Amino acid sequence: MTDVDTPLTKVLGGNTAKALATHLDLHTAGDLLYHFPRRYDERGDHTDMRSLEVGEDVTVMAQVRVSNKRKIRNGSDEMLEVTVGDDMGGQLMLTYFGRRQTWRERELRPGRWGLFAGKVTEFRGKRQLNSPQYVLLSDEGEASEEIEEFAGALIPVYPAAAKVPTWTIARCVRVVLDAATMPEDPLPGGVRAHGGLVDLATALREIHRPSSKEDLYRARRRLKWDEAFAVQLTLVQRKHRAASWPARPRRQREGGLLAAFDATLPYELTDGQRTVGGEIARDLATAHPMHRLLQGEVGSGKTLVAVRAMLQVVDAGGQAAMLAPTEVLAAQHYRGIAELLGPLGRAGELDSADGATRVALVTGSLGAAARRRALEEIATGQAGIVVGTHALLYEGVDFADLGLVVVDEQHRFGVEQRDALRAKGEQPPHVLVMTATPIPRTVAMTVYGDLEVSTLSQLPRGRSPIASHVVPAADKPAFLERAWQRIREEVAAGHQAYVVCPRIGDTSSDEDAPVETDDNGKRPPVAVLDVAPLLSDGPLHGLRLGVLHGKLPADEKDTVMRAFAGGKIDVLVATTVVEVGVNVPNATVMVVLDAERFGVSQLHQLRGRVGRGSAPGLCLLVTEAPEGTPARERLDAVASTTDGFRLAEIDLEQRREGDVLGATQSGRRSHLRLLSLLHDTKLINEARMEAISLVEEDPELERHPALAASVAALVDEERAEYLEKG
Repeated sequence: MTDVDTPLTKVLGGNTAKALATHLDLHTAGDLLYHFPRRYDERGDHTDMRSLEVGEDVTVMAQVRVSNKRKIRNGSDEMLEVTVGDDMGGQLMLTYFGRRQTWRERELRPGRWGLFAGKVTEFRGKRQLNSPQYVLLSDEGEASEEIEEFAGALIPVYPAAAKVPTWTIARCVRVVLDAATMPEDPLPGGVRAHGGLVDLATALREIHRPSSKEDLYRARRRLKWDEAFAVQLTLVQRKHRAASWPARPRRQREGGLLAAFDATLPYELTDGQRTVGGEIARDLATAHPMHRLLQGEVGSGKTLVAVRAMLQVVDAGGQAAMLAPTEVLAAQHYRGIAELLGPLGRAGELDSADGATRVALVTGSLGAAARRRALEEIATGQAGIVVGTHALLYEGVDFADLGLVVVDEQHRFGVEQRDALRAKGEQPPHVLVMTATPIPRTVAMTVYGDLEVSTLSQLPRGRSPIASHVVPAADKPAFLERAWQRIREEVAAGHQAYVVCPRIGDTSSDEDAPVETDDNGKRPPVAVLDVAPLLSDGPLHGLRLGVLHGKLPADEKDTVMRAFAGGKIDVLVATTVVEVGVNVPNATVMVVLDAERFGVSQLHQLRGRVGRGSAPGLCLLVTEAPEGTPARERLDAVASTTDGFRLAEIDLEQRREGDVLGATQSGRRSHLRLLSLLHDTKLINEARMEAISLVEEDPELERHPALAASVAALVDEERAEYLEKG
């Protein structure tokens, strides 16, 4: 009896099973059934070869156009060159080396269609596959047995490996489909009926061997639903359980620090800040821990909202901790909060206000005496507000009564680090997660579905617009010269500028270089340590330049930032260490070099460092990417809009989605094989509504054991924990 748990060795034999396990991590019949095709080719509808990228492992359907055999190496060996093409003008060269190629020349004669699998390389400007595997799609008598796998009109193309091509996978799938007993359908009948979903057995058969496009659509929809439903059930269950956890209410107090702080503000809160502040205040006053995501555009005033929440907790006798991703940002938050509070944050000092608290800073580079003093203030409760980096997570940092954790730019922390801080409270503290990277609704629903979401979209009065332009340095070098002139003009007008580079230039550790680099023969990305002297001796000669990057000692970083904030530096040449939180209102222009090396969200964050005062901001994206390339299109998109939510969708589309269940942090492959957060909005929303309804009736799914087991298989304990901690 074969079922989904049967090892493939018992179904396919040892050698084939070993190849699937070694190269594709497939071990059981169920693993193979859930190894879905990447796409489907149709006879007469073929792959666009012009879109293939060098280095990519591909399987293409193409027709042999030309076959040419010639002698090489003094005539002892032969090389067969075969040109294959598609219906869209694309061509690939196939090359085979070795003696006696006559048999292959007979097979690969002009006019034959086939599937060809290999790695794309380039030789003398032409794309080619070296010794690719192939199967010919023909009904002529000599056709190989694998062709039987492609008897239908829709030809599945699987994620494959060099040693296990797509047609081998298709043959193995057919064996398993013929032999295996399909699993029990875990979806309750009512849910299936509401969603108009086919049963699981039908879906698994049709996704591998579709009878028609309509049947394939129904199969994919059912299997996408399973993925969405499993994630949403997990999140809704977590949210349901969290509602019963105890937490200490932190209610607003009349005449307290928050009221005094509001009275000293030199400007009015925006309508958005008032609304979101009210939501947070109500959450803090409940006997269950708040778990809220605060997202907002760059400069929308999230930090002020967080400070008001922290003061409410301090008024109620508790402490609040703000966790920042870098020492630069932690120090900036510390100074900014201390400045905002003024005498309200200087308890014990001569000019302190009545009922004041203290603000403490904890970073890894604090001197011993300053660290001892900060830890004592935290342990005794004197410091009502604590700002720090990862150093807050270490042993020895003990809070008297931790009531609120504010996590700034949460995507910079691992879930374990965030949870370690949360565990420092006697009871679960309230948690506020802030991000300035706007999150498309389906991502928020799928990744943060157990958090309440608040959004700030309105900019405070006095914030200036930011204009963004792409500077095509290779095509129009005069535009780059003009960029340097613009910096000189802004400095002459009394303003300051940033120049951002992808690398530090210290080859031993370029930890803050972005992921999006391209090593296909291109020069390395420009580096801060190389660019700064070139600018100082060249187009920015005579201006006061400073250098900032992540490998500088903490006190030096702080000195540079203070000098820039104080107007003693005209131009700051930096890495992405300035990406978040850095606030210098007098900085009006930013030049981003090798801008194509950065992601969309990162560029949006970076340009948010200018235009923070009353003067308009200007962001110049310098690139050598040719017009029409994906990199250039990405930059054009950033330049065309300041709508962070639209840019987040573009970013999601271009970067692909990764594993929303944590594999992006752990390095494992995605467990959401079919679901697209970008394109399946409606389905995800339907799944969430069904999940809420089901959990309200049966919180632990006790009446649906098959469904509970299915959810556990997709969202295992580790991933469920990731979702909970997120």
